[in-house]
Amino acid sequence: MSAMEQYLSLKQKQELALKPKMLQSLKMLALPILELESYIKQELVNNPLLELREEKDEDDIDESNFEQSTPESSTPIEESDMSENHLETLAEAEELTEILDTWNEYHSSYEGWSSDSETDHTEALIRYEENGKEKFLEQLFPLELPENEMDFITDVVDSCDSYGFLPKGFNIVNLAKKYLITAERAEELHNIVLSLSPKGISARNITECLMAQLTEEQKQNRILVGLVSEHFENLIHRRYQKIASAYGVSEETILLAKEQISKLDPKPGLRILSTSAVYVFPDVTMKLIDGKYEIIINDHITPNIIISPRYRKMINRGYFDKETMQYVRERINSAKFLIKSIYMRMRTLERVSLSIINHQYDFFYLGTGQMKPLTYAVIARDLGVNESTISRVVKHKYAETPYGIYAFKDFFTSTAGFDDDYQSVSRQKVKTHLIRLIETEDKKKPYSDQELVELLKAEGLNISRRIITKYRDELGILNSHLRRQ
Repeated sequence: MSAMEQYLSLKQKQELALKPKMLQSLKMLALPILELESYIKQELVNNPLLELREEKDEDDIDESNFEQSTPESSTPIEESDMSENHLETLAEAEELTEILDTWNEYHSSYEGWSSDSETDHTEALIRYEENGKEKFLEQLFPLELPENEMDFITDVVDSCDSYGFLPKGFNIVNLAKKYLITAERAEELHNIVLSLSPKGISARNITECLMAQLTEEQKQNRILVGLVSEHFENLIHRRYQKIASAYGVSEETILLAKEQISKLDPKPGLRILSTSAVYVFPDVTMKLIDGKYEIIINDHITPNIIISPRYRKMINRGYFDKETMQYVRERINSAKFLIKSIYMRMRTLERVSLSIINHQYDFFYLGTGQMKPLTYAVIARDLGVNESTISRVVKHKYAETPYGIYAFKDFFTSTAGFDDDYQSVSRQKVKTHLIRLIETEDKKKPYSDQELVELLKAEGLNISRRIITKYRDELGILNSHLRRQ
C-alpha cells in the first residue's frame, strides 16, 4: 500500500471517529467569510428557534395575536405541574439567550470600530489571482509532512513544464540530497505527488504520467499496462493489428483498451499551472493603531441572531408536548453549538493573525516588503495546536493590511537559500533582489543567471543558479540574451 493510500485510509477512519458536531466545527473553521455568511443563513432556515434581530423585534410582537394563534388543545404549563423536562428546557433556553446576547454585544463592539464608514461589503470584493500550482500543493497539508519534505516537493513541482512533466534528465535523487532526504523517501514523496489530483503531475515521461492515472483495477489488466508502457508508440500510430498479435487477442480487444486510455490526460499540467481570477472579501483586517497591530474580524456581514421571541414565550408558557419539547431542546443545543463554533473561528483567526504578524515583524512593522521563511508548523507550535488546524484557517482566507490585500498563504514562504550567517532566506526576498538587480543592469550587457548568483552572493545571499532561473521565469523576466537591447 502506497503512502497516499495509507493516508486516505487513516483519514477515512478519523472522520468516522469524529462526532458530527466536531465535523461541523472544523467545517466552519475552514469557511471563508462569504461562505460563512451563507452557512449561517442556511442554519437560520433549518432552526426555527433562531431569527435575525432586524427581521422582528421582540417588542413588536402582539401578545393578543399570540394568544389567539395558540392551539385550543394546548394546556399552558401554569395549569399543571412543571415537568423536569420542561424545567431543563427553560434553563437551556435561558442559557442560549445569554449566549446570544453576549455574542451580539461582542459582535456590535467589533462592528462599531471595524470601519470608518458604513459600506456595502460588496464594495470590498477584490480581484485576486489564484495560483493553480499552490492549490495543487494544498492537498499535501493534511499529511503534515516535515518542512524539508514540503520544500522538496515544492521544488519538484516548480521544476515541471507547462504540461506537468519534469525536464529530461531531471534527477530526483540528486535534488533530494539538498534537502537531506534519502533516495527511497524521495521516490515515496514523488509517488505521492503523482497521486494528487490531477494525477500524473511531475511525471518523468508519458508512461509514468499515464500509469499514475490508471486505477488499481486497471493496473491488473496486462493489455492496458502494456499499451501505456510498451506499445504506446504503436498505439498512437494506430498499429492495432501489431499490438493484437503481440498479446494474442483480437483487434477489437485492443480498441476497447484504447478507449479507456483515451480518457487519460497526457498533459495534466495545463489544469494547474495557470492562474485564475477570483473575487474575495477579506476575512480579517490587520490595522496598525498607536504602534500596535489590532486584528479586526470582518464578520460584521454575518447575521445578528436572536432566539425567536415567539418560541421563547411558548417555552415559558409550556405549550409543547413531550415530543415537541425534545425537538425544541435539540434545536437549542444546535444553536448553542453554532454560536460557540463561530466564536471559536473568530478567536482562532485572531490568534493566527497575531502570530503571523509576530513572525513577519519586518514586513508589518518595518515596511520592508519582505517576508521571512515561515511554515504552518511554526505557527502551530506557537499556538499549541495541530498543523492541520493552521491549514484550515489559512485556506481560502484573506487579510487586509496597510500594504494591501494578501491571501493568508502569502505570509508563508519556504526557504530559497541561506545568507552568510546560515539564516534562511525567503523566496520573496530573493525575488525582490532579483528585480532590483535586473532593473538597474546595463541593458546592453544584461546579467546572466550565473552573474546574478555571484552578485547575490556578494550581498550575502547564497542562492543556486537553478533557483535564480526558476524565480526569473516565475517573474516573467527573459534570459540575458533576450533582455539585451
